Amino acid sequence: MPAIPTCLFPPIQPTRHGMLQVDALHTIYWEEAGNPKGIPVLFLHGGPGAGLSPQHRRFFDPQQYRIILFDQRGAGKSTPLGEWRENTTQLLIDDIDTLRAQFGVDKWLVFGGSWGSTLALAYGQAHPERCLGFILRGIFLCTAAEVDWFLHGVRWFYPELYDEFVAPIPEAERADLLKAYTSRMLCDDPAVYWPAARAWSRFEGRRVFLLPQPEDTASDTLDLGVGRLESHYMANGGFLREDQLVQDVGRIAHLPCVIVQGRYDVICPPLSAHRLHQAWPGSRMRMVADAGHGALEAGIAKALVGATEQFKRSGRFD
Repeated sequence: MPAIPTCLFPPIQPTRHGMLQVDALHTIYWEEAGNPKGIPVLFLHGGPGAGLSPQHRRFFDPQQYRIILFDQRGAGKSTPLGEWRENTTQLLIDDIDTLRAQFGVDKWLVFGGSWGSTLALAYGQAHPERCLGFILRGIFLCTAAEVDWFLHGVRWFYPELYDEFVAPIPEAERADLLKAYTSRMLCDDPAVYWPAARAWSRFEGRRVFLLPQPEDTASDTLDLGVGRLESHYMANGGFLREDQLVQDVGRIAHLPCVIVQGRYDVICPPLSAHRLHQAWPGSRMRMVADAGHGALEAGIAKALVGATEQFKRSGRFD
């Protein structure tokens, strides 16, 4: 992890937190921070499966925002960890609206990066009447082309990581890496799914930032959540129609939106952000010239904090 950007607000603790059982299988962790009478904002983490970090509360002025965060199904402190069954985009949308009702929120600002941008768009298009606007980072539209890039295209930039990722898979299965990894990670044998989950998580994690970072040992929680749920969602096209999030952008085009994108993001390349911006004439684009994918890269963090500050002042983005 890079040094924490100085533009973030000081660390804060949740004012309250808890667990919410959303069905017979899943229980999700939630937390609230900041001003309980402030502007409601929903934070959606990436992955899917990556879970929350204490730094996620720090993009928002705690005097002005009511900050609501949760670990999505199978991620972070939610249980069961890494559970893919009964885990779809539509069910996550239902969880979000259940939380909204629990918190007594009529409308909220929706903030999401990477997979969080996917979920933010899907939620907004399902419930436009519940949204004040959107702050989106590292756009992922969950199209077939983006999934192919994630798995294969990136070898043009990180051939050594690609070779490491492919190496555990027998040659006969390498024509469909997604199927090969999904079959391993979604099995019930820990001796099979743990190595696959760790390989998947590191394949992604080591290309998040533009500049090399000190080698960080990922946690088992992150590995299992990211490995299992990313492969599960990618194998199912995000449980969306192909290009649904661009085709249905008209449902939310009347709402303010800012898109923050790293120019050298090799996980979610800029073309997706560009396509979304073109389809959404009122949106604002912030292309960060010296950044990759990470929300905590200095330029991206500065743009995200700038967006939350602008929204608290005027309720829009210029």
